[in-house]
Amino acid sequence: MLNNMPGADAPAVRRRLSADERRRQLVAIGLAKIVETPIQDLSMDEVAAEVGISRGLLFHYFPTKTDFYLACIAAAGRRFLRTTAPDDELPGEAQVEQLTRLMIEQIERRRDFYLALVHGHGVADPRVSEVVDSVREGSTDRVVAALGVPEPRRDVVRAWWAYTEDRALTWSAVPTGERPVPLSVLVAECVAALHALLEISAS
Repeated sequence: MLNNMPGADAPAVRRRLSADERRRQLVAIGLAKIVETPIQDLSMDEVAAEVGISRGLLFHYFPTKTDFYLACIAAAGRRFLRTTAPDDELPGEAQVEQLTRLMIEQIERRRDFYLALVHGHGVADPRVSEVVDSVREGSTDRVVAALGVPEPRRDVVRAWWAYTEDRALTWSAVPTGERPVPLSVLVAECVAALHALLEISAS
């Protein structure tokens, strides 16, 4: 009897996405792909097909491939900051240790993508560096707040992040069983370097 009821077998009506919702959907798919695929190999046809739209319509939302790529890495930068956020209920020193460990783990997990992000491989656009700067600035703000670093020494913390990134990239390039130090030691060394730099800059 239920099958005879009006609308019982009617297909579900698909809600039309707004332009912003469609852009977010495309960026989510692109972000998932560029983590593993170099930008020069990213297929816009595949991205469009996965959403169920034409390639031409995709370029309605993002005028060029570079615009799409930049939207994806901006999203990656925001995600990076979310996934490296320390527990703000921890003491300041513990927050810095946790933040450093989370940062190194993220770089290890997505090393090739992070290299492309930092060095701009695959796209020559100054806006790429803006994404990297936003990650470093956000991470710097967290350390400054956690340790109560005076504003004049904020640049020291920011420079330390570049050092920590380089250590993480070098460390993660070595196969797991051959690394010179475990993660815990690397974190401790990086945090010790931060305190040494802050002490030198204060003297």
